[in-house]
Amino acid sequence: MPDEVSFRAMRAGEGAAVSKLILASFSEFIGPEYTEQGITEFRKFVAPSALEARSADNYFVRVAEAGGALVGMIEVRDNNHVALLFVDKGHQRHGVATRLLRLALEEVRAAVPDTARVTVNSSRYGVVAYEKLGFLQTGPERTVNGIAFIPMAMRLSDAF
Repeated sequence: MPDEVSFRAMRAGEGAAVSKLILASFSEFIGPEYTEQGITEFRKFVAPSALEARSADNYFVRVAEAGGALVGMIEVRDNNHVALLFVDKGHQRHGVATRLLRLALEEVRAAVPDTARVTVNSSRYGVVAYEKLGFLQTGPERTVNGIAFIPMAMRLSDAF
């Protein structure tokens, strides 16, 4: 990883760049296993306007940046659910996801100190990465609106 990675909040107007980052990883690693309905639903969820609208509501988005480009992102809903966590292919397995999650959990703890656990609905591709981050599967794979996911959770007392 040639460039130093920095972390910050998503800025107003950055929805398009964040969406592009998400869709690049999704298209390569996750999308091939989805139905057309699932791909359409996911694209709607990560559309720039949807990302920006949610970040003005009960979600927050943090991004990783290297060499002037976005290389990772995390979106958290209600201070207890990881809605999205994506890292650019060239920056995977370099600690970017770990650092994004750690930053997000610090914010969760500051906002709601008694939060006991954080959940995520992982793609099949992401299960191993989430397990390395400390999440455990909490139920069988499910599919909703064509989006297949595995529910997982992490007790904050077990987190970093």
